[in-house]
Amino acid sequence: MFFIYDMALPAVNRALFANRSQIQLFISEVLRNLSLSSRFNFKTQSLQCLKTVTSQSNAVTVHRRSQLYRRICESNGDENSRATSNWTYAMWSAIAFSLFSKAEEDTRTEAQKKEDEIILLLKRAKLSIMRGQLHGANGFLHQAIALAHQSHNTQAIIYTYSLMANLAYVQGELDNAEKLFKAAMSFMLSGGTPEDDNGVIEMSLKLATIYAGQNKNDLAETGFQFCTESLEAKLEKFKELPTEEQSEELRMETRLLLGLTLDSHARYMAATHRLSRAALDYKRALLICQEEQGETHPQSLVLLSDLATILDLQGRHDEALPLVKQAVELSREAGHPDQHVLLGNMAGVLLHNGLFEESVNLYKEALALAQSAGDEEAVEQIREGLKEVGNRRKAKKAETEVPKTETD
Repeated sequence: MFFIYDMALPAVNRALFANRSQIQLFISEVLRNLSLSSRFNFKTQSLQCLKTVTSQSNAVTVHRRSQLYRRICESNGDENSRATSNWTYAMWSAIAFSLFSKAEEDTRTEAQKKEDEIILLLKRAKLSIMRGQLHGANGFLHQAIALAHQSHNTQAIIYTYSLMANLAYVQGELDNAEKLFKAAMSFMLSGGTPEDDNGVIEMSLKLATIYAGQNKNDLAETGFQFCTESLEAKLEKFKELPTEEQSEELRMETRLLLGLTLDSHARYMAATHRLSRAALDYKRALLICQEEQGETHPQSLVLLSDLATILDLQGRHDEALPLVKQAVELSREAGHPDQHVLLGNMAGVLLHNGLFEESVNLYKEALALAQSAGDEEAVEQIREGLKEVGNRRKAKKAETEVPKTETD
């Protein structure tokens, strides 16, 4: 049974993106490829098992693009240059028509006019997001959803509800995000979308992370289980299909969505102090990401570092150190965008191994990079790490001085 909980349309993580750097990450992902849902942008990132750092994400884009979606994306740098050119030409033609040819009759149907108006509102919402004006973006989206309902444009309704849900999600409005995700899912399912469609599963995953953030553990576990089992069953079905009916793109999307689900569940397990299960989930997610996107892919390195952190928390310091070292070395070569996070993780593992000098050096390097990147949350965490190094040094010094005092 699909995971939609109490399905009720609204009248109209854990706050995972509550900090400034995570909101900026979400905004950049929305602008790169706005689709039915946005954290973990699978189309732009080749459907990588990317975490919101997230995030919890957290925004997987696996739902097939609708005609409305294509029209919006194509006017904002979509990969299909010919379609982009056509849409851009059409857009400027419309503008020219409105400015210089008012005497001519507008031959568009009422439905086309409404859809064009919806698209314009969505584009304005995107511009507001780009400028960090999230309140303004919400205003445009509310206008767009009203028009979509008036014109009974199901594609626009699903698209707009999904974007509204993601904006509520990143602003920590989890109750509102829950209602909006449910609304989008309701329209998808009532329109004939299969229950095991990747778009439905992805929204179920977001609902699961919302419930995890609200400490609704039973609902969270049910959601994660639904997503995992549905994706695993779907992958088994792919194996049974004749070669000519298999879609490599859909197989990869599905497997990477499974990787994202495992990654999200691993973070939930770590947050609830179930470290053994977290380690297992991270190992599976890491394997999927490495096989589908390569061992040096940025997300593979993040997952490798996360696995090392979990092993370190379990007291398995000797196992954690080589893994986090590998992640840092590869990140240096590749120029990883979150290198300061990986360096901070390695500094923590070194600290727990009693290697204070090496730990301090890495913390300082990570601090400089975090400050340069404007990652205030990371800066605070790194400074806490440096304080812990100082405290442990004092404690160790005190331990060595006690025997001398007793001898004297």
